[in-house]
Amino acid sequence: MLVVQVALVSDTKAVSASEVTRVGAALQKQAVRDFAPLWGIRATVDPFVQLEDVPIGYWPIIVRDDIKTEGAAGIHLDKDGQPFALVQYDEGWSLTASHECLEMLADPYGSRLIAGKSVKQGQGRVEYLVEVCDPSEAAEFAYTVNGVTVSDFYTPHFFDPERAEGVRYSYTGAITEPRQVLRGGYLSWHHPPSDHWWQLRWFGAQKQFSDLGPLARGTESLRSQIDRKTSKEQLRAERGPKKRSLLTSLTAAASSDESTSAKAASWQSQIQALLKP
Repeated sequence: MLVVQVALVSDTKAVSASEVTRVGAALQKQAVRDFAPLWGIRATVDPFVQLEDVPIGYWPIIVRDDIKTEGAAGIHLDKDGQPFALVQYDEGWSLTASHECLEMLADPYGSRLIAGKSVKQGQGRVEYLVEVCDPSEAAEFAYTVNGVTVSDFYTPHFFDPERAEGVRYSYTGAITEPRQVLRGGYLSWHHPPSDHWWQLRWFGAQKQFSDLGPLARGTESLRSQIDRKTSKEQLRAERGPKKRSLLTSLTAAASSDESTSAKAASWQSQIQALLKP
């Protein structure tokens, strides 16, 4: 089985090499321990200090101060058709980086569709765009790895025709049935008879359906077009609960820092003992 190689790169002075390394280690553990057993996709996530250090063949996730368009973090294709992701720096950038990493692994080219019964009554069978983090993307449904906030994601059972007992629909268990959208999330699909794209969104007080109309073919990925139509509303929906989730993450990180510092001190002591004549 081929191994996907992902690079996490900081293109901002706001993120130190130490922080990139720490978040990269968390994304690597999430990819190997949590994601791979459920999706069957093997990957490495390696941190790099600058883009010039990234070897050929890696798919980069690039953290920047300003990606020019509000809420436009997401996966794109370069001039050679290879995926890369842009992440806007803020206090919750690890959550966004995790989101983009997992969606890059599940659907690197942004056009993977899975057929299933529509969540909108009367539409019959439709084609869902595979975006593994979107339905439960809000920070309140995130979890921590090594004290770093990472995104929840749905499992392949998310597209099962009916709910079944004992089945896992998302990694954290926040999603409890097929095709469920949680507060702050959304789900996108294509309705073949009309050629329109639709979304079920929960960005406000209640869920609502949104008709996005047809998408262009052959110009850019389906995901890029969907994200552009969704990103601003999505960003506003995330801003409230994100703060509370990050406080939990910061507490976990502080505890992790204390433990890792103690472990590092122990290693240093043992090294010094070995080096004594």
